[in-house]
Amino acid sequence: MEHLAAPKAGATQARARKAASPALAALKPAHPTAPRISRPKTTLSRRIPFSRQVADTLRDMIISGEIPAGSRVLERALCERLKVSRTPLREALKLLEAEGLVEISQNKGARIMLFTPNEAMNLFEVLAGLESLAAEIAATRMSDAELEHIADMHERMLGFYRSGEKGPYFELNTAIHDAIMRGSGNPVLVATQAGLMLRAKRGNLMSILDPARWAEAVSEHTAIIEALHARDPERARAVWRDHLERTGNSVRGVLEGLVRDAATAAALIDEQQPA
Repeated sequence: MEHLAAPKAGATQARARKAASPALAALKPAHPTAPRISRPKTTLSRRIPFSRQVADTLRDMIISGEIPAGSRVLERALCERLKVSRTPLREALKLLEAEGLVEISQNKGARIMLFTPNEAMNLFEVLAGLESLAAEIAATRMSDAELEHIADMHERMLGFYRSGEKGPYFELNTAIHDAIMRGSGNPVLVATQAGLMLRAKRGNLMSILDPARWAEAVSEHTAIIEALHARDPERARAVWRDHLERTGNSVRGVLEGLVRDAATAAALIDEQQPA
C-alpha cells in the first residue's frame, strides 16, 4: 500500500527540501487570501482506503489555506509534495469534487473552488437553522455525561484562546459544535450539518481572524454551555442561532475585504501599464 513518506535526516532531508521547492512555488496564491492557520498532521491508517487518506490531507490543506482557493491543482507538484502517484491523487480529487471543494474540468484539470461572500451567507444561514435546532433538542435530550464532556472541551478551548493558539482552539471549537449536534440524537440533522461543514470550515477559520469577533465567539460559546446546563431549550436555540449568524456575517466581511483588495490590486496594475 502506498504511504506518505516522512523526511529523512541529513543530506536526504536537504534533497527533499530542494525537490519540494517547485511544488511549493506552484501552489502560491494568485490573489490575496486570508492568513493561514497551521493544520494538524494527518495520521494514516491501513484500515482506510489510501485515496480517502489523500483526500483528508488535501481537505486539510484547502481548509487551512495551504492550497489557496481559486488555484489550479498541479498534479505533478502535489504528487511530489505528498509522495504519492497520480492514481490515488485523482481519486482523492473526485471525492473532494463531490464535497464541493474542488471543480474538475476535462480540459482544464482541477481547481480549488472559490469561497464567495454569497456562498458564505447561504451556508451559514442554513447552518444557523440546523445547529440551533440541534441545540434546542440537545438541551433536554443529551445525557449528563455528554454535557460534562462538552463543558470540559469548552474549558480547554478557553485555555487556547487565552494563549492565542488558533489551531488547537479551532479543533476544540469544531468538536464542541459536533458534540452538540450528536447530543440532539437526530442522525438526519447530524448528517446534513456534517456535509455542509466540509464547505463551511474555511469560513470558520476566517471568522476568528478579527480579535473582537474572536472574543465575541468565546462569549457565545460560554452562553451555550450555560443554556445547556440549565436545560433551557429556547435559550440554547437563540444563543446558537445568534452565534452562527454572527459567524456568517464575519466570514462574509472577510471575503468582501479580499474581493476589494483584489480589485484594488488589479486597478493599480492597470494604471501602471503603458498607454
